[in-house]
Amino acid sequence: MMRSVTPMRTAKAGYIAMSVILMAAGAVLIAAPDTLASAMCSVLGVVSAVFGGVKIASYFSKDLFRLAFQHDLAEGILLMILGVTAAVKPELFLGFIGVIFGVCVLADGLLKIQTAIDAKVFGVSKWWLILAAAIAADIAGFFLIINPVDSAAVVAVILGVTLLMEGLLNLITVLVAVKIVKNQLPDDIITVNPVNTH
Repeated sequence: MMRSVTPMRTAKAGYIAMSVILMAAGAVLIAAPDTLASAMCSVLGVVSAVFGGVKIASYFSKDLFRLAFQHDLAEGILLMILGVTAAVKPELFLGFIGVIFGVCVLADGLLKIQTAIDAKVFGVSKWWLILAAAIAADIAGFFLIINPVDSAAVVAVILGVTLLMEGLLNLITVLVAVKIVKNQLPDDIITVNPVNTH
């Protein structure tokens, strides 16, 4: 009996949708950095919480290569906790929202570097796209953490760039590393090659 690919297709679609939303939020902050206020913090909190749920569901979808979603259980739980907190108590996050998202993006970028290396071992030809996007996200996340300027508008732009890079990183990862095949067997079925005893 073949495994249903519906959970994997749903997880992939959810990942793509949330990645696009992150990129759109980043673009809004870049274009209008003065929107970084309590309402924006709440919106980012909701987006983070939903993306956390998508990551958790993706982890359990068990795509063929097990590359794109391999770290998503822990990441998803963390995003949901931070997202719910930011949405409910945005005033607590306004002062250090950049550091929080910077740390999350930096950690995700580092884990995606490992994913890129694993993808290369698996023979995924475009593994270097994941690596390049992960490095770009790490650089953006690092600048967001150290906050080199005092201007709130500049910090908002850096946050926007970071969100844009994070969305792009997740989009590239799911498009490059998620392999869905219709005839994928369940995990508990092990195919053993017959041994010729003669």
